[in-house]
Amino acid sequence: MTSFRFDAQVTAAHFEASGAVFALGDGSVRFEDRTFDAVHDGAVLCAVVHPSGQGLVTGGDDGRVIWSRKGEAGVLATAKGWIDSIDASAESKLIAFSSGRTVSVIDATDMGFRRDFTHERTVSGVAFDPKGRRVAASTYGGAWLWYARIAEQKPTKLAWAGSHTGVVFSPDGAFVITTMQDNQLHGWRLKDAKDLRMGGYPSKTRSLAFLSKGQLLATSGAQGAVLWPFVGANGPMGREASEIGFDDTTLVTHVAARTAHGRLAAGLADGRVWVADPAAQGLNFIKAEKGAPITALALSPDAGRVAWADEDGQAGVADVVIDSL
Repeated sequence: MTSFRFDAQVTAAHFEASGAVFALGDGSVRFEDRTFDAVHDGAVLCAVVHPSGQGLVTGGDDGRVIWSRKGEAGVLATAKGWIDSIDASAESKLIAFSSGRTVSVIDATDMGFRRDFTHERTVSGVAFDPKGRRVAASTYGGAWLWYARIAEQKPTKLAWAGSHTGVVFSPDGAFVITTMQDNQLHGWRLKDAKDLRMGGYPSKTRSLAFLSKGQLLATSGAQGAVLWPFVGANGPMGREASEIGFDDTTLVTHVAARTAHGRLAAGLADGRVWVADPAAQGLNFIKAEKGAPITALALSPDAGRVAWADEDGQAGVADVVIDSL
């Protein structure tokens, strides 16, 4: 394992083309080889891998969206307020970010392109569909869907009472799922806007990840990683969730997975990190010693490496020992 000790809390961990990369609350981006860029005047609030796979795109409380590569950083866009959420599509080469009530879409290959979509309430999360053609925004009262490149349009509004704090599309594009301020998820089947109520959590769900070719959705927010089945046209409707890694002394704070693989990583409130295959038995503890809560977690594209960071600025990158899973 490669270990790091940062002087600021880690906002996000990702894997880009050269390896692991961390975005920090001191405004810096730090690469696995210990190269770093101090890019924001203030904290990094959100981050995503650039559509090219090279480097990290970050949003900060300075209202800037910045693309960082090793030894090079440039401003891609600005907003009037801080950047709350961000997503990118490798398929369409688009980047979406939110600031206040506005979702903005820019093109990584065309600096002159920008679309701004205004909402009735503050936007908490953004996500592209699998083809990168539509962007979903979570907000109070549900989620709004926009065609990313069309300037003048009326959004599709998916309504459900309450505060929605984040959003994802299922890998087949058939469902939209939101996290909520309450201890639950909510979802919609897009072909008929039928609601999916996904509750029973003891705490807020802040982290979602699809795995096993999109057949499972893993979430945080419980004493183990909660797994919802997404097999068939009905997804989890009328079906029970399962749970792996149950430990009644702690909670799962983050999950990480890759859609093409069946491997799942989980970070815990007691500082431990494990990796498991839901189809097999047992957990492989990448970080077995306890400590501060895990605040960032990522799985590499081949599901062979894990990057993690905790509330105190401790971080690490480790290989997954395949033989133990």
